[in-house]
Amino acid sequence: MLKTAAQEQLLPGNSLQEKWEFAQSAGYDAIELRAKGDFHFRDRLPELRQALADGVVMPTVCVEMLHFFGAFDAELRRDAIEQLKSQLSVIAELGGRGAQTPASYGMFSRRLPPFEPPRGEAEEREILLSGLAEMGEHALREGVTLYLEPLNRYEDHMVNRLAQAAELIKEVGLDSVRIGIDSYHMNIEEADPAAAIIEYAPYIGHAQVSDSNRFQPGAGHLDWPAWLGALHTIGYDGYLAAECRLTGDPATAVRSVPGFLRRSGA
Repeated sequence: MLKTAAQEQLLPGNSLQEKWEFAQSAGYDAIELRAKGDFHFRDRLPELRQALADGVVMPTVCVEMLHFFGAFDAELRRDAIEQLKSQLSVIAELGGRGAQTPASYGMFSRRLPPFEPPRGEAEEREILLSGLAEMGEHALREGVTLYLEPLNRYEDHMVNRLAQAAELIKEVGLDSVRIGIDSYHMNIEEADPAAAIIEYAPYIGHAQVSDSNRFQPGAGHLDWPAWLGALHTIGYDGYLAAECRLTGDPATAVRSVPGFLRRSGA
């Protein structure tokens, strides 16, 4: 049985409790939280603790920061790592599963001028491995998982495909670091998204969903039966977290997702 979650910003309501009421009525099983920088997520702890006490299910958090652990600037890298470690601690306190982050977002693309980044591949690999190891060790101590999300070639130049993420995770060697797949990015980067899921199954820990055009599942042309079928094949037991833009009436669009995914993955 597929378990679905909606990111909190997609849900109507002024509080997590109100959002949860809507989510349940729409057929969702959980809410995926969003975590800004400046320790904003840690500062939300009173709100999050109360939501947990009121029965809101919050298994995962996705970062929403201006810089990430693969940044060119060393101070920004250090800040991103400390932010992620804090977010991992918070989601652990909530009894959640983990936090998802890309290596970077919108920092550089080899597909756009000037085409060559100001840092060599060997240095980038060292930086990524160091950051993943530090955050992974922290996640291990907290009993949660860090999910590394490959982004498409126009949003990140370092980790675009599951193969690249899996290679880094294998080198780090920690069970607390896994891939957080995203159907939208996979649609761009993987020659066969379903085959990639099956090939890298041991490294997959979380899944986010949106369609080929970044709108809600069902609004594009992604082959959902194949994509969801691959997750069934590997015995994926995590959540499918809707991270998407919405087309049409927002409430109607959000409501459509759980039913669409369950029909497509039947």
